[in-house]
Amino acid sequence: MTELGNRLKEAREAKGLTLDDVQEMTKIQKRYLAGIEEGKYDLMPGKFYVRAFIKQYAEAVGLDAEKIFNEYKNEIPDSHEDEIPQRVTRIEPSSRRTVSGGSSGKFFDYLPKIIVAVFIIGAIFLVWALIPKGGGNEKSGNDHTVKVEQSKNVEPVKENSVSKKKETKKEAKKEEKTPKTDKKEANKKDQSELKAVQSSGRQTVYQLTNAKDFKISIASTGESWIQVTDESGKSYFSNLLRKGQTQTFDLKGHSQAKIVVGFAPATEIKVNGQTVQYKIPANQVVRQDIIIQNRTSAQ
Repeated sequence: MTELGNRLKEAREAKGLTLDDVQEMTKIQKRYLAGIEEGKYDLMPGKFYVRAFIKQYAEAVGLDAEKIFNEYKNEIPDSHEDEIPQRVTRIEPSSRRTVSGGSSGKFFDYLPKIIVAVFIIGAIFLVWALIPKGGGNEKSGNDHTVKVEQSKNVEPVKENSVSKKKETKKEAKKEEKTPKTDKKEANKKDQSELKAVQSSGRQTVYQLTNAKDFKISIASTGESWIQVTDESGKSYFSNLLRKGQTQTFDLKGHSQAKIVVGFAPATEIKVNGQTVQYKIPANQVVRQDIIIQNRTSAQ
């Protein structure tokens, strides 16, 4: 067992945690956690994951991952981009089933039918209540009522005609203003253009021009290791992106963004809302490097 393994194990035991507990917290398989404690890094799916797993383990037991890397840098193997594995099998949470009682289950099955029946009965009752009743004696009374209602409706008709004229004038003014508004909105639109200018091996270079923003969004439909850096090499993200997760980066003012994609078939990249089309087929080359050059910033 290495010094790093002893340090992590002592921190875990000090918190009263088992390897199963750490597995549940980090979603890292127990055999990989045991391999870290015993210094058996060859059990990992690749050297690139060693640092990531150690970081997650350290944070789970309350240690500062950066200090751990500095203190034990001689023990931890260096990672390289060439060693990024395509994907890692993670532990799926056990499915849970809810068993409901037979009587309550049947009641909820019939509940929609009961609601519909009540609604129909209420509608029938309302129609029956609104149907006029009585003989000829009430006819004259009804005629009188109609006349009174007609006399009352004389004034509202005039008011409605006036209000309609006002609405017509307002609509005419809106139509006059519409062309000017459309022109302003057209000028505000981002006339940016993203196109691939070079592709070789597993690397594709794209150029972004006429862009007001430089926002990158990365979404995963499966599992993929993602790394994002700018032109200076500064890292913004370096981790596993699981199914359904999305990461967004605002690189306005930067001239370049490099995106290392571990598993391209399950990774969608957007630049300012525009989807990046893989020039190299993702199903043929799953590990790709995407470079976005922001020519607007360079100018």
